[in-house]
Amino acid sequence: MDLRNGGNDASAHGVLLLNSNGMDVFYRGDSLTYKVIGGVFDLYFFSGGSPLAVVDQYTALIGRPAPMPYWAFGFHQCRWGYHNLSVVEEVVASYKKAQIPLDVIWNDDDHMDGHKDFTLNPKNYPHPKLSAFLDKIHSLGMKYIVIIDPGIGVNNTYGTYTRGLSNDVFIKYDGKPFLAQVWPGAVNFPDFLNPKTAEWWADEIRRFHALAPVDGLWIDMNEASNFCNGLCTIPQDRICPNGTGPGWICCLDCKNMTKTRWDDPPYKINASGTQVPIGYKTIATSAYHYNGVLEYDAHSLYGFSQSVATHEGLLRLEGKRPFILTRSTFVGSGRYAAHWTGDNKGTWDDLRYSISTMLNFGIFGVPMVGSDICGFYPAPTEELCNRWIELGAFYPFSRDHANFYSPRQELYQWKSVAISARNALGMRYKLLPYLYTLSYEAHVSGAPIARPLFFTFTNETKLYGLSKQFLLGKSLMVSPVLHRNKTELKVLFPPGTWYNLFDMTKVVVSKASHYLSLDAPLHVINVHLYQNAIIPMQRGGLITKEARKTPFTLVVSFPLGEKSGEAKGNLYLDDDELPDMKLGNGRSSYVEFYATVSEGAVKVWSGVEESKFALEKGLIVEKVVVLGLEGIGSAVEVEVDGNTVEGSFGISSTGHEYHGEKLEEGADKMKNVMVEVKGLELPVGKKFVISWKMGTKS
Repeated sequence: MDLRNGGNDASAHGVLLLNSNGMDVFYRGDSLTYKVIGGVFDLYFFSGGSPLAVVDQYTALIGRPAPMPYWAFGFHQCRWGYHNLSVVEEVVASYKKAQIPLDVIWNDDDHMDGHKDFTLNPKNYPHPKLSAFLDKIHSLGMKYIVIIDPGIGVNNTYGTYTRGLSNDVFIKYDGKPFLAQVWPGAVNFPDFLNPKTAEWWADEIRRFHALAPVDGLWIDMNEASNFCNGLCTIPQDRICPNGTGPGWICCLDCKNMTKTRWDDPPYKINASGTQVPIGYKTIATSAYHYNGVLEYDAHSLYGFSQSVATHEGLLRLEGKRPFILTRSTFVGSGRYAAHWTGDNKGTWDDLRYSISTMLNFGIFGVPMVGSDICGFYPAPTEELCNRWIELGAFYPFSRDHANFYSPRQELYQWKSVAISARNALGMRYKLLPYLYTLSYEAHVSGAPIARPLFFTFTNETKLYGLSKQFLLGKSLMVSPVLHRNKTELKVLFPPGTWYNLFDMTKVVVSKASHYLSLDAPLHVINVHLYQNAIIPMQRGGLITKEARKTPFTLVVSFPLGEKSGEAKGNLYLDDDELPDMKLGNGRSSYVEFYATVSEGAVKVWSGVEESKFALEKGLIVEKVVVLGLEGIGSAVEVEVDGNTVEGSFGISSTGHEYHGEKLEEGADKMKNVMVEVKGLELPVGKKFVISWKMGTKS
């Protein structure tokens, strides 16, 4: 995507080179060069002219982002190294004891029998005990997800392998399944370009789900990753692997493959950060897929094709909305899966990088994205983990994950981190309806959930290179601490009024983009709500199943100091087990909220499409918070579906003025009054109007 501003008139456009072959891409500031070593040259141009329009046009071509279940926006906990089921049970219980939200518990490959996909370790994860555990957490509304790697262990007693062999589903070399090594030892890789493979894969998912009713699948190592290089055979004189040392050391007997131009092309791309053979630590590029398609041409499609097959397999189970997390992606992967950014390190550098990678994937059409909170490895410091959960609580996909060799880093392991987690995740769970509505917008228009500030403020050139702050939707700005030993933060505020979401009486009004130094003690993350917005919030909770049942609060933000103003917002609700995310099926509702202040009169009202679902759920609005007004006026008048509602509606105001914040450039700090209308019981599924007389601050 290119965004340029000529004379305060910003315009964006996009270009896509749709090609699955190896390539180098060079960006030199004023030019972009592709060096591609094969395949089809399909160039697409997207005229924009806004960043959102470019992403809309792009995802209309490649496929809209997949619908996500509501629970996927809860908090997730994982670790490679939960050696047995009792450890997993202890983790779940400890989160509850610490009063930290948790929706999904994950297993890396610890649950497997010998690292083999679609199996259970009979000693550490015995089927009867795992079934009882899943019954328990499912009754609470919690979910369970496990990892699946594409490498299928070569073992004649392993049903998944023997069924795959009989169905001829593996990638070939010289007429035989290509041999590689991953965690089980010697493996073959399924060929997901083969139609028979998708059928076999779906059947393996079905068989495993009958054994362990998981709620989603995590497909890892699907670049595909290989611990060996070249053409390999299983050694006859030793056990491989032998169970000692790191599992990623190649122990097969291998020889280099350079006899074809597919293994040793004349132009050497920089595929691994160094000049190594093109098939380094992956499938040999002269191996072939269904119909003779070379790995040389199809390598970049491997993770994508596995995502498609996995999505179809999960969809067939019970007709429910699938959840898939994939490491490897290609153009269009967001149509089927969420993404995490791989094995990021527990360092301050990777904390910072996580923002730009998240924003990039939103632009790529993969809006459900996040990084391993606190880092996969090495061990994070306590301060880093505090700051990471403060940021990670606002990733679209929010998960803590750690390495086998790292110390335990669940959020309750440190008292200080637990405080930060309760604070940041507590706010996330209040914002769940806002996040879920953004996911609906992503599904219908491609709009990223997390996006750069220039998506909203396209004429503000100061924001074009900003990667330390981001927006959730159009209206919420997240400004995390990204450096050690910092308790003050320089935040760049675009023009307008910004309200602190954790203390809505705090406000910043900027006439032009400027930096402001804000307090940011250890347990504080700065999140600000922009003017002209209405965001739906709920009371929150420790699990999405309960949080989504609680009453709503509508937060209305007018420009501070203006005598007239307007605000808008929306809310999407549905049965999130349905595969489709759309209106018109009787299991969804869509509400638009509006507010105006003019000549001393304040009015907040709603319009409803497909009201049936919201009414069946009994959801209500219990409170309206209005920001930017000067005080209480006349009594509140309420109408529902055109009928006046009598009641003792409480209205109150709170205001405060804050001093001592250091301005880097010219700006104004002003007193803000927060007006609350309480005691409401407005059905979300019915049109309502709330009005009263009150002027704005002048």
